[in-house]
Amino acid sequence: MFWQTLFSFTNLVALIGWVLLLFAPRRPLTYSAILYAGVGLLCLIYTVLLVLLVGKVVDPGAIPGAAPFDVSDYSIGGIRKLFMTDAGVVVGWTHYLAFDLFVGLWISRDADNKGFSRLAQAPILVLTYLAGPVGLFLWLAIRERRARAAARP
Repeated sequence: MFWQTLFSFTNLVALIGWVLLLFAPRRPLTYSAILYAGVGLLCLIYTVLLVLLVGKVVDPGAIPGAAPFDVSDYSIGGIRKLFMTDAGVVVGWTHYLAFDLFVGLWISRDADNKGFSRLAQAPILVLTYLAGPVGLFLWLAIRERRARAAARP
């Protein structure tokens, strides 16, 4: 129950950040809210959970029959054992949510600075929300021409 509630909460925090990014006026207060109440809060949750999990302070909620994970095992098998726990899924997912929202924030600021309309940004931001690196890759490809033009004297 605890892990499901936390999973739902982190998703809600990220969703609110993305809604603000897509629909709210791009003002300093909006950016601050997304950065600190969105990305910062997700990073704080991730950090606390990771410390509690590594310190074995919380029950990781392992799937029945799954071998216990070893925090020092960074092999595929070791990471698989971590993700065979509810805690591992929530910690990993929170990591994705925080980084994808941060990347979305950067994309929106960069796009604004390069003169891309909000309408042109929307599909890239939605793709970043749904599949982070795909949206980022697309943005890097799209922004290249304007970035080069801006760098010329």
